[in-house]
Amino acid sequence: MSTTEARTEEPVFDAEFVNDLHARYAEIRGTTPVQRMRTQNGLPVWVITRYADARAALADPRLSKEGARIREVINANLPPDSDRRAFDDSLAAHMLNTDPPEHTRLRKLVVKAFTSRRVEALRPRVEEITARLLDGMAERSEVDLLDAFAFPLPIQVISELVGVDQERRDEFRAWTNDLVDADRDAAGKAVVAMAQYLVELIADKRTHPGDDLLTALIHATEDEDRLSDQELVSMVFLLLVAGHETTVNLIGNGVLHLLRHPEQWAALREDPDLVAGAVEEMLRFDGPVTHGTFRFTTEPLPVGDQVIPAGQVVWVGLAAANRDPEQFPEPDRFDITRDAHGHLAFGHGIHFCLGAQLARLEAQVALRGLVERFPHLSPAAPLDEVQWRFSTLIRGLRALPVHPHGS
Repeated sequence: MSTTEARTEEPVFDAEFVNDLHARYAEIRGTTPVQRMRTQNGLPVWVITRYADARAALADPRLSKEGARIREVINANLPPDSDRRAFDDSLAAHMLNTDPPEHTRLRKLVVKAFTSRRVEALRPRVEEITARLLDGMAERSEVDLLDAFAFPLPIQVISELVGVDQERRDEFRAWTNDLVDADRDAAGKAVVAMAQYLVELIADKRTHPGDDLLTALIHATEDEDRLSDQELVSMVFLLLVAGHETTVNLIGNGVLHLLRHPEQWAALREDPDLVAGAVEEMLRFDGPVTHGTFRFTTEPLPVGDQVIPAGQVVWVGLAAANRDPEQFPEPDRFDITRDAHGHLAFGHGIHFCLGAQLARLEAQVALRGLVERFPHLSPAAPLDEVQWRFSTLIRGLRALPVHPHGS
């Protein structure tokens, strides 16, 4: 079979696929540049798996993200017996579901909050929160790294930046998990609960403004840029979810692989200044996002020697592209001294992750703090028994039990 010949079978993206993600995508990537697959509810999706093709696709205007039309395309492609319940639009009017010029308008309202200078100004607060969480870990012989460290760090940072009270932090985490995991019933309930919470939050912020991003969005002065109520709710939702999900799983996945490769942990322990490169390799090797968010073809789209027809749902395979040997030699080797720059973990093009700088800062501070405070950190359960969350979007663990002081 040639390297560009299409496979005739249609793999199903299910929990079994997720548990063997990189091996499955390596097989597909070596056979064809784009593979038609099916989700568990039967929706056909075209997955782009090679680095050069994926990078080009992320910036290709023939792949649209316009929310209402995506829903039409999905419904047109679903099998007749599939679940066709209407999508809840309460949280959907954000910039990840728009094309220019709407995307341009929405993004420029928040981009100033995430410049390199403003993100760097957050470093002392990130270091303070990190130190407090590490203090808490030091008091215990075993913790779930996600619960004790990887989750509370980014959720506190983004909550303070946006202007959200943390009293309902645990509820928020549960809602977010339900939204990004592949359980439609749970996701529907989470949308309703989170939308209600955000509406109440915004109403309170109108009465009690603060020095935060949410207040700034409420009081945007230029009439043509003013957010509608639904856009405001959706924007806050996106900032809060994207602002912690990526970092939680970047830290969790990265520490998992450092523990699986103790020589890499030892290298970082000996030289904590390797932390910036380590974070880039963590992003490349097993980043927090499996596929780019839903896109659809507005016209036939050539990918290698294949053509995706118009009106088809497309996933850009970020995880698959980041293991492409044409771009990263020996891609299945985890090496924190590798030059991993150019990876697609944060996307590419106009939808490049707005919070990439913040995620990098948090992960670097977290990883340096962890290796300096707990140089003998060790797994508290067999690493080959870790459970991966089942999500078409997020690549993350359900838990990572560790011994902070070593076993």
